[in-house]
Amino acid sequence: MKTKQLNNPVALRNKKQPNKPASQMRRENLRDAKKKAPVEKRLVDVDVEASKDGERIQKVLARGGLASRREIERWIAEGRLKINGNVVTQGAHLKAGDYVQLNDRVVHWEKFERQPTRVLIYHKPTGEIVSRNDPQGRPTIFANLPKLDTSRWISVGRLDVNTSGLLLVTNNGELANKLMHPSTEVEREYAVRILGEVPDEKIELLKQGVMLEDGLAKFDQIYFMGGDGANKWYHVVVSEGRNRLVRRLWEAQNVVVSRLMRVRYGPVVLSDGLRTGKCYELDAKELALLFEFAGLPVETTSVVKGEKNDVKTKHSSNR
Repeated sequence: MKTKQLNNPVALRNKKQPNKPASQMRRENLRDAKKKAPVEKRLVDVDVEASKDGERIQKVLARGGLASRREIERWIAEGRLKINGNVVTQGAHLKAGDYVQLNDRVVHWEKFERQPTRVLIYHKPTGEIVSRNDPQGRPTIFANLPKLDTSRWISVGRLDVNTSGLLLVTNNGELANKLMHPSTEVEREYAVRILGEVPDEKIELLKQGVMLEDGLAKFDQIYFMGGDGANKWYHVVVSEGRNRLVRRLWEAQNVVVSRLMRVRYGPVVLSDGLRTGKCYELDAKELALLFEFAGLPVETTSVVKGEKNDVKTKHSSNR
């Protein structure tokens, strides 16, 4: 698989830093890029002190990317998991030598004990869906991601087929669950191209709150980004992941959205240098910031010097 160095770095911030629009974070990161030390390529040396009772089964399987912890807990409730031939109950732990089955198929969970966390930023094009299978035969993002030997990619949230932009994927189910959970209220920022002018009173209403079919919703922030002719660009920020929320809010004000692109998810900003259909893997320092943001302990790692690469997928084109 061919790789090349990404010209424009991603931008991450921790919770102590003030919130900024994605465009400002990107400019500041570019300004600081020349000052950065050589990038460290991550090799993981996990040193986990498991208790004598082992680790909870949902934590181990989620770390291996089998599913999110919430989904694994649902498997337990449905009686789909077994340890040593016995149906698993909530609170069960895995110990060395345990024999695990999911739907009566063997799960080689031991390899998950040394499974390093990987996080990709994927620049999703329109037309792709965030699903492993589609009855309509549409292209799926998972078909274009690098292959994993011992786990699987989990998408952090979704983008609908007509929405492009930043999509996080990881092999760490616990991290994915933290970043998606409603209690974390992770901000999502979108670039929106609309047709025509939007009166100030409508902008104010969108910030105050609009009643949709599934309850009250609003934009936390709205930035006017300019535009020529009939097309105008806005950046909007929301803190929840309801289905098609951004489009539905604009449509509630009879505003036509002609293009929608996510440019930020929490502390991660889409780089101008990352073209559609391509992905970029976070390095150790960026992963540490993301773990801190999610409220998870940072993995113990060892590093070696190397290049920072973005990963070319099967279908790539200019942004």
